[in-house]
Amino acid sequence: MRFAGMLGRRALRCVGTLAVVVVLVCLAASIAIRQFLTAVGSTSRPVVEITLAGRQVAYWAPDGAVPAQGYPVILFSHGFTGCGTQSVFLTEALAGAGYVVLAPDHRDAACGAGHDGQLLAKLSTFDSQEPFHSPEAWSASTYRDRRVDVEAVLDAVLKSGSVQGVPINSSRIGLAGHSLGGYTVLGLAGAWPLWKDRRIKAVLALSPYCTPFLAKGDLPHLDVPVMYQGGTLDIGITPFVRGKGGAYELTSAPKYFVELGGAGHFAWTNLNKSYQSVINRYALAFFDRYLKGAPAPLAGLLEKPWPTQVHELDYALR
Repeated sequence: MRFAGMLGRRALRCVGTLAVVVVLVCLAASIAIRQFLTAVGSTSRPVVEITLAGRQVAYWAPDGAVPAQGYPVILFSHGFTGCGTQSVFLTEALAGAGYVVLAPDHRDAACGAGHDGQLLAKLSTFDSQEPFHSPEAWSASTYRDRRVDVEAVLDAVLKSGSVQGVPINSSRIGLAGHSLGGYTVLGLAGAWPLWKDRRIKAVLALSPYCTPFLAKGDLPHLDVPVMYQGGTLDIGITPFVRGKGGAYELTSAPKYFVELGGAGHFAWTNLNKSYQSVINRYALAFFDRYLKGAPAPLAGLLEKPWPTQVHELDYALR
């Protein structure tokens, strides 16, 4: 059943407009704390900026002994006007758990190394390729450049079989994305069938902009494990993930939805330290389950009592 038939196009537009207002307010606030968003902050490992397939990419080398078949790989897609280092707490944790992590800067990137002085210019236009409040206008051509970025970086590392001399496992590829990055990784999982990349084995969608897929995408046939994360104060995004006829309900199993109490849209960036630990716990357990074949950590987080910051949790394995 299509989303427009369930909630109506008028309701979709109204709530979509609210989402844009919320995002505008948040982005305006982010100008005042740009340095915090840009800065990597206190980290236990260096962030290396490399060039792959002609793109600037943040790279985190993995910890631990090299697996016999090489390290699994996770590509991170940032939010609108974010950057590859916008969620370094997560990308660093993934590397610490034995993953090669790559985060390309997309065309709209406006923070991080190489983007000094560009944030105000980008925010002054605030032009999305299609309006966020009109998801029915989006299609597989909308932000296709983001798909091309991820595919180009993935193709480059798979062709070489390594990153900076670190061997990778070409059969264990995961994607993670926040906000518009969540849209990007869901599209690559098959929400836009024309984008589907069958090399992808698991997808982590963090407060993902997903309403275009409710209007005309193909969430019921992703056939790849997906974990959604949202927040009770993420009012422009999470209702479309958790609600009746929303992204989680429509998505094919195995699927997971973790809702954090009191979390807003930027809980998954460097701007908010309050939820980093619980975000990492579920992200790592999810990827360990589907990229390393280690089900125990995730299974232990699914049953009550949940961590105190988890407001709601749902999952379906088949």
